[in-house]
Amino acid sequence: MNSTQALVKSFLDSPFTIKSKSQAIQLHAQIIKTSAHPILFASRISTLLSIYSNFNLLHESVHVFNTLHVPPPVRAWKSLIKTYASNGCFVKSLACFVQMRGFGISPDHNMFPSVLKSCTSLKDLRVGECVHGCIIRSGMEFDLYTGNALMNMYSKLWSLVGCCGPESKGHHVFDKRLERGEMYRNGGGLDWNDGKLFTRSDIVIDGVRKLFEVMPVRDIVSWNTVIAGYAQNGMFGEALRMLREMGNANLKPDVFTLSSVLPIFAEYVDVLRGKEIHGYVIRHGFGEDVFIGSSLIDMYANCMRTQDSNSVFRLLPYKDYVSWNSVIAGCVQNGLFDEGLTLFRQMVIAEIKPVEVSFSSIIPACAHLTLLLGRQLHGYILRGGFDDNVFIASSLVDMYAKCGNIRIARLIFDDIERPDMVAWTAMIMGYALHGHPRDAISSFEQMVLDGVKPSDVVFLAVLTACSHGGMVDEALKYFSIMTQEYGISPCLEHYAAISDLLARAGKLEEAYKFISNMQIKQTGSIWLTLLTACRSSNNIELAEKISKKIVALDPKNMGAYVLLSNTYSASERWRDAANLRSNMRNKGLKKKAASSWIEGSF
Repeated sequence: MNSTQALVKSFLDSPFTIKSKSQAIQLHAQIIKTSAHPILFASRISTLLSIYSNFNLLHESVHVFNTLHVPPPVRAWKSLIKTYASNGCFVKSLACFVQMRGFGISPDHNMFPSVLKSCTSLKDLRVGECVHGCIIRSGMEFDLYTGNALMNMYSKLWSLVGCCGPESKGHHVFDKRLERGEMYRNGGGLDWNDGKLFTRSDIVIDGVRKLFEVMPVRDIVSWNTVIAGYAQNGMFGEALRMLREMGNANLKPDVFTLSSVLPIFAEYVDVLRGKEIHGYVIRHGFGEDVFIGSSLIDMYANCMRTQDSNSVFRLLPYKDYVSWNSVIAGCVQNGLFDEGLTLFRQMVIAEIKPVEVSFSSIIPACAHLTLLLGRQLHGYILRGGFDDNVFIASSLVDMYAKCGNIRIARLIFDDIERPDMVAWTAMIMGYALHGHPRDAISSFEQMVLDGVKPSDVVFLAVLTACSHGGMVDEALKYFSIMTQEYGISPCLEHYAAISDLLARAGKLEEAYKFISNMQIKQTGSIWLTLLTACRSSNNIELAEKISKKIVALDPKNMGAYVLLSNTYSASERWRDAANLRSNMRNKGLKKKAASSWIEGSF
């Protein structure tokens, strides 16, 4: 063995001594020059493939893999599968796994995390379940890293229950490749029956917890995965319980734990508990972490504590686009539109390039301020090449509609290649606000024909349009379609739209029965709409019944007293009006003076 061969052998024996891509390529050249024997060459090439995989060199990895004799060893398959997954080629990663199984080669424990990552990224729960079955058959379900990857997959794909069959996007691509014979040459592959080892309820609902419980060793990643899984799927109580159990296991929360927990308190609007976590963050030196900072900003903003939110932002030593977007969105959602626009300008001056979510956050501020600002922002979006983004386009449609320019809103909508539910909702609501009920209804029908499933918000827009157009029969028809055909439970706004329409159509008794039969808790505000109509029609008997209901729900509701008093006055029942006003004074009730702002040049 000469000195060159000895050097090559030493590098291959300690592959982590290769520190750069150029060194890996040079090693490849030396292997070709010095490895004459085929078996020695195959062994060294497999090691080289592992080195290329560590550097995510996709082209080089594929080239090296194709030089190996069929079938390649498991080490080579593992490296190629990992490289494909690391480079976002998830279908090819799964294809390699299936092809390897077709050769009868058993996977090792280091292979499954990459395969499960591909299933997660493709959002294909069915394939993931099959891989899980393969893991159990291979006896590797207790491996720490495989268990973490399984929990991560199930946590992220929980929402796909009921829609994860062959029609899912990732599985559709996967099946097409199977049909073309691209997955394997020798048959076999992944056994689809492996997925039948589990039931939907056992795996998808309780799967993460069960996987966690059977793990013999749990590291911080295991705990973070199960906590994040519960939090992301709205099971906040379970997530907090797991956090307490984590503390009992003598493990301290890290950055990822805290980033998962903080949104829970934002959802609960529990600023006190959120501040406790904030104190923990400061005491343990996480205060300068940008991810924790962004989570704290969101938490305070959702709890309507914008001053605290802005303070956290100012104290961050490094501000990335996530933290900027969080503080801007927090200002806008709390009605501080001018401050949100000021922060957006500061972000641009700081040379932080806005992303899609930046515009989706700031455009609503323009809708509440002036169309001039909205046009300036629209020009910035066009110059930045973001106009083809469906979320930004939907926000622009909403902005122009709210600012009074329905024609431009429609032009922007027509330029959207594939309008989603949000875009359709913005357009339909725009027509509703501008008093074009027929256009709103025709847009809704076209949306359904295009295969977009309507949401409760879309139906609210349609009902609002019907209400503005006085279309009673159409409104009742779509209310029935919403509840019976789509199984959507009506909320207060849906009931309010129908009751308002019936009241303005003069059908006061029908409106009274409709509200009385509501499937949700009644509020004083929905009765006030009907009480206003009673005043217009001088229906004192019904007005008195409604007033009693409002006072029973909200004894300090000024609107009920004032409207009933005005109804008495309109019917020239002055004594009743005076008695009611006196009763108001005795109860210490006083009507607050209203005020409003208008834009103008003075």
